[in-house]
Amino acid sequence: MRLSRLLAPTSRSNPGKVKDGAVIALVRGGYALYEAASQQMLLLPLGQVSLDNILDLFEDLCLAENGQAIDAGPVPGGALAAAVRVVRQEEQLPLTLFERRGRGFDLFWIDAEGDDVTDKALSLFESLGSELESRDLKPVLLEELALAGVDDRDVTLVFALGSHRAHTEEERRRLAGDEVYERIRCVDSDPSQCVHLGSTRQGTPVDVMALVARADRRICLGNIEYHYFVGYSGGSKAIMPGVSTRAAIQSNHRMMVRPEARAGSIGDNPVLADIEEAAGLCGIDFLLNVVLSEDKRVLRAFAGDRIQAHRAGCRFLDSIYLKPIARRADIVLVSQGGAPKDLNLYQTQKALDNAQHAVREGGTIILVGACQEGLGEGVFEAWLREAQGPDSLVRRVHEEFRLGGHKAAAIAMVARKADICLVSELPDEIARMAFMRPFRTAQQALDEATAKHGERSTVIVMPFGGSTLPRAEG
Repeated sequence: MRLSRLLAPTSRSNPGKVKDGAVIALVRGGYALYEAASQQMLLLPLGQVSLDNILDLFEDLCLAENGQAIDAGPVPGGALAAAVRVVRQEEQLPLTLFERRGRGFDLFWIDAEGDDVTDKALSLFESLGSELESRDLKPVLLEELALAGVDDRDVTLVFALGSHRAHTEEERRRLAGDEVYERIRCVDSDPSQCVHLGSTRQGTPVDVMALVARADRRICLGNIEYHYFVGYSGGSKAIMPGVSTRAAIQSNHRMMVRPEARAGSIGDNPVLADIEEAAGLCGIDFLLNVVLSEDKRVLRAFAGDRIQAHRAGCRFLDSIYLKPIARRADIVLVSQGGAPKDLNLYQTQKALDNAQHAVREGGTIILVGACQEGLGEGVFEAWLREAQGPDSLVRRVHEEFRLGGHKAAAIAMVARKADICLVSELPDEIARMAFMRPFRTAQQALDEATAKHGERSTVIVMPFGGSTLPRAEG
């Protein structure tokens, strides 16, 4: 297979001289790939999302025919938040809610009154670097709390940093939004101010920031996306590692080397199970998580029980970004999704990790990313420079988890499984230091991989590898 046969979002040429304007618009917009030879189109995540628009009309019609219709379209928090508002303000019951299920949908009823929330000292959480649209969600959440009689002076917004650096005041204001920042207390988590609540069955100390642990109620915010060893972000991660100590994080994250600790894994993932056990000892009273589109729009919000709401969000994420494949391929060509997502190798690693789920043992991954800013993180670079080989990094992260170094170990784990070719602007010696073979063009890397695996080798292309997760069926 040659790239010249594929019409892709990043293509500069038009293979087969495709004349269909609609096809060209879909591909150039990042909604699909098109193979001119077979005239087959493959929808990408944004194309999958666009199908949801077709269901909008069905939503309106179905709800109109089945009781109280609620317009929750622009409401951050989704239908549940709108339903609670209607119950409290208008006391109109029953209510019919519309829930998307992949390409279909379900209708269900709400016929019970919502309980008032009158407790004080609410703690809200958010991870550093989260794409959650804070300025949209937090005012709505504060409005709901105010309706329940909660005073702004009793609400604290805690930014759950985990192992990340502290925010500047400007960053805290930007994440909270001007309105929220002026209304309530906003602070960073502080690992030096933690209380010990016990230990998990894996021996992880449950050390939680005292302000959070002693709050009357805890509401956790976040966004759900694939995480390369926790399985999914969001959910209980607001507590662990969000407001925990470095020792607790080290104890939990050292399990990232286990084969069950992988993206999209829930049931047998030891890291996630440990995180949720730790959060259970602290307690989460309410969860509000969102799933975002490629352009960072809120597609759907999930609220309620910390486990059930999170699982519902994970299922929705899978309906868009999980891509079943018949079998693993000999060659996987993957991109993080273009600028600015591929500014450095530290960020581009996410696409590499997702690609490993599409390649067979001993296959080849061709990673395409500009990386014009270099490696991107100091500890990440130091661990790569100090490594004696992939195995040494895997051993090191198990014994000494360190933020930054863990991504170097993640690359090493993929390098033990497949040959990695890197098409980037990095110097050749830096690429080799990261266990990758440097190439100047994707076509050169593909030609060499094809020569290695044969003309009949199978190829999978992942243009948005940072978001999509392949899952082999066979």
